[in-house]
Amino acid sequence: MRVVIADDNAFIREGLSLMLSTVGHEVCAVLERGPDVLPALLEHRPDIAVLDVRLPPGFTDEGLRAAAAAREEIPGLPVLMLSQYVEHAYAAELLANGASGVGYLLKDRVGRIEEFREAMDRVAAGGTAMDPEVISQLMARRLAANALDVLSPREREVLALMAEGYGNGAIAGKLFIAETSVNKHVGNIFARLGLAAGTGDHRRVRAVLAYLNA
Repeated sequence: MRVVIADDNAFIREGLSLMLSTVGHEVCAVLERGPDVLPALLEHRPDIAVLDVRLPPGFTDEGLRAAAAAREEIPGLPVLMLSQYVEHAYAAELLANGASGVGYLLKDRVGRIEEFREAMDRVAAGGTAMDPEVISQLMARRLAANALDVLSPREREVLALMAEGYGNGAIAGKLFIAETSVNKHVGNIFARLGLAAGTGDHRRVRAVLAYLNA
């Protein structure tokens, strides 16, 4: 897998580069500044871009802007955004631009190597990987507005895992319930929220994220 990395933290940049190179990925570019990201992505056209939301010189949303611009030039370019904290506005903007092949993880997750690699592989394959803390906070905001009162506590657990990008089999394993039970919960969630289930996991996740981001 060919990867472009951009982060203002040298430890994270070099650590990611070393980790990914060690397991056989090709790191095309390792960048620090926001203005350098888009040219590098257009030049290398990687299989995935791993970008910090905030980059020099402004430390605002340079990484996010570069990701959005690159996806306009390279439709479907997988991007995995990293952030020090849960930033609702940036997470919402990323989701609003389409949930196919996107991820949003807190930087703490980078240290959990297997989780990070699983998330990166899922995004590179066109799926979605959202940090559990991001999903938790988005759902908490929804609950505050009574938006999810129609769901049972178990259905909320299933919805959170769906939004992270897990399939029904993986959800069953994490909740220690039968996959048939998960299938039933998923059907109930879409019915109660008025969401069309669609025909595939990616469409299903996009529907759930669209609801969380509405």
